[in-house]
Amino acid sequence: MSGSFLARVGLAGFACGVILLYSLAVLPPLHWLIAMLAIPCLTLMTATSRWPKVAAALAAGGFIGMLWSAWHADTRQQSTLPAALEGRVLEVSGYLCDVPSTGSYRSVRFAFCVERWHLPGRSKAAAPPAMPQKIRLAWYGDAATTSTPHRLKLRVVLKRPHGSVNPVGFRYETWLYRKGFGATGTIRDLAPDRSFDCRLGCRYHRWRNDLVIATSERLSRARHFPLIASLMIGYRGHMEPRHWDVLKATGTIHLVAISGLHLGLIAAGAGFVCRRLLLCMPQGRISPGRLRGLVFLCVSTASLAYALAAGFSVPTRRALIMVIIAGWMVLGARRTGVLTGLLGALVLVLLSDPFSPLDQGFWLSFGAVSVLVLLFSFRLRQAGWLQGLLLAQLAVFAALWPILEVLGQSQVVIGFVANLVAIPWVSLVVMPVLAVGALVMMISPVADDLIVGVFDLVLGMLWQGLAWLADAQLVLPTPGPGALLLLAVVVMVGLLVPFRACRLAMVGLAAVGLTLALVDAPAGDNQNTPVDVPELWVWDVGQGLSVMVRDQDRVLLYDTGPALKGVYSAVDSVLVPNLRALGVRRIDTLVISHGDGDHAGGLPLLFDSFEVGQVVTGEPERVASMLPDSSAVAVESCTGYGVREIASLAVSFWRSPADVEGNDASCVVTIRSASAAAEVILSGDITRQVEGSFTADRRHESAAFRVVLAPHHGSKTSSSEQWVREMAPDLVLVSAGYRHRFGHPHPDVVGRYLASGSRLLNTATSGAVRVELQESGVAVTEARAGVPFWIRKPETR
Repeated sequence: MSGSFLARVGLAGFACGVILLYSLAVLPPLHWLIAMLAIPCLTLMTATSRWPKVAAALAAGGFIGMLWSAWHADTRQQSTLPAALEGRVLEVSGYLCDVPSTGSYRSVRFAFCVERWHLPGRSKAAAPPAMPQKIRLAWYGDAATTSTPHRLKLRVVLKRPHGSVNPVGFRYETWLYRKGFGATGTIRDLAPDRSFDCRLGCRYHRWRNDLVIATSERLSRARHFPLIASLMIGYRGHMEPRHWDVLKATGTIHLVAISGLHLGLIAAGAGFVCRRLLLCMPQGRISPGRLRGLVFLCVSTASLAYALAAGFSVPTRRALIMVIIAGWMVLGARRTGVLTGLLGALVLVLLSDPFSPLDQGFWLSFGAVSVLVLLFSFRLRQAGWLQGLLLAQLAVFAALWPILEVLGQSQVVIGFVANLVAIPWVSLVVMPVLAVGALVMMISPVADDLIVGVFDLVLGMLWQGLAWLADAQLVLPTPGPGALLLLAVVVMVGLLVPFRACRLAMVGLAAVGLTLALVDAPAGDNQNTPVDVPELWVWDVGQGLSVMVRDQDRVLLYDTGPALKGVYSAVDSVLVPNLRALGVRRIDTLVISHGDGDHAGGLPLLFDSFEVGQVVTGEPERVASMLPDSSAVAVESCTGYGVREIASLAVSFWRSPADVEGNDASCVVTIRSASAAAEVILSGDITRQVEGSFTADRRHESAAFRVVLAPHHGSKTSSSEQWVREMAPDLVLVSAGYRHRFGHPHPDVVGRYLASGSRLLNTATSGAVRVELQESGVAVTEARAGVPFWIRKPETR
């Protein structure tokens, strides 16, 4: 057995070890991994037969990979803001490590690389090793501007990285961890600071920020300026929601993210130009080997320069590694196989950035490259450029579909056609024009108007086509990961097997599978997946509220959480992915407690995503104005709605009889389960004035277990002593934002509930809370209890 084969096995094990670490709930101690590494190493040295050596090499590589990523993960977790410093005003010096951009509420947001922490009782000469080296900040107020000095001294109020945790959906806390942010916060005061040296990293970010500013000033007249900035310098801060909507609808978001496509085009162009120039030299002056070496140097230099200009982001660095390895194999006339080269690229990416498996782009990019390598390396017959384009697009479309499903994304049908046109247009027209235009603008500033016109022409044709295709908005129904994986295998086999009959059979099977997926079932398509036990889900939507109650196949949704246009929507980020993951396709009863934005956000998207049977609310006119125009569902008043049955649950509705509006107009829902002898009270945002009316009007029936949703997120204006005494809840649920400026829940409210013997759970520290009303008792599950190691576990509050 050759040593090179064992080396490749060890490298594959290394990659698996790095990736497998991120499936663990607890970060393993480093000394345990070092001790475990000794076993395969000893086996590798003492084994004499083939398979024990292979297994030992694989295991040794796996433990080394896991040790490598665990060491980096432990270092990153140690550099998180200490809990004792949350909410305090701190002073910090450092520099901007990205381009400031405008955010919601007239804010300016940017990443800040810390050079020095000015903490009380510590020397100014050294920063505490456990403090964050990178923080994400928001600057509010009239003074907030994107034109800030590069080196700054700030007074900030910080909190530890935190985000909503639900069973599925986007997790902001994972994103912060992936990007290396040890804290987030707001700026109280800002001033220039030249007390520290601007070293290499600082100088690079200053150069990059100046490049973005200069480019923005010179190209701002362009009609398609946001697209030009994205493709030319990798800056997407000028992109608007309409751009993202079109790109998402056509599956072409990858076109504006600097990736292997863009770097590959730059490398190909640089290689072509460099080779032509070198061949113009007198014959015999440069040997073929030196020619290839010089071309490879040009390719690598051009790719690196473009990657630095584009921000040197994680996807860009990953693409740079893959392009350089591909160039080394092709231009160096290496006899290394393409699979070995792909493995080498994977290992180098994980070595340089062991956090890569947390990126969706990591899986999609390596998945796409692997598919293309298999397609064009193992086909016995070479394809022409048009046939190759069609085959590549079909293979990538089919093979990435199951990966997208696992990642919680939909495959866009129209994306097949959009990419079939957009990729060649960007490759053969847009990128060459942008590259040449950028060089012309560097040489001759007077040509700006002409260059801008050409840019708008080529990008305008692309954008018009994408906008037209986006109107179709055709999305394939998802059969499930197993069926998608089978479809991907069928397509790949059909493309690779050299026998015409086999290919035709595979194409036929794929066509049948797609047809069955596209045809709506005549019945049962809008039916919910039934559950055996009634359950309550309090979703983690931040500072807002959304609760789902379901029994058998009936679903009641109480409120939809907050929504801020262009920034965040609980319906989009939390409700749609989680309800679909639970098999919910129809909402039988939608209760909107009242019309405030943190309770009734995202209603149009909800109606687009699910069939809604009826709407009940405490403010009918206000809520009716929020529904989409196409909705034919009547909005009914909570007043006098009485008692309804939801499978085995008895649901009653109540609203204050007084002339109230806003919080006090909230529709209060009481749910009783006879089998579990349990009662659930969803109280909306009622205040103390209305709490007394509710307790006086309600039926005082005994319950072995009572769950109460704390009114108004635990505000001090609610949960009076009388309310707590009358309710006597066994479990209190609070839906609030983590360290939100409103300070919910109020400490006095928390104290009252705890003094009464209640157990209190807050979605801000527990994540989504699931309550099962079982006959044997009530079972409570906190979403944060089952999260991976980099997300904080449930906390008391």
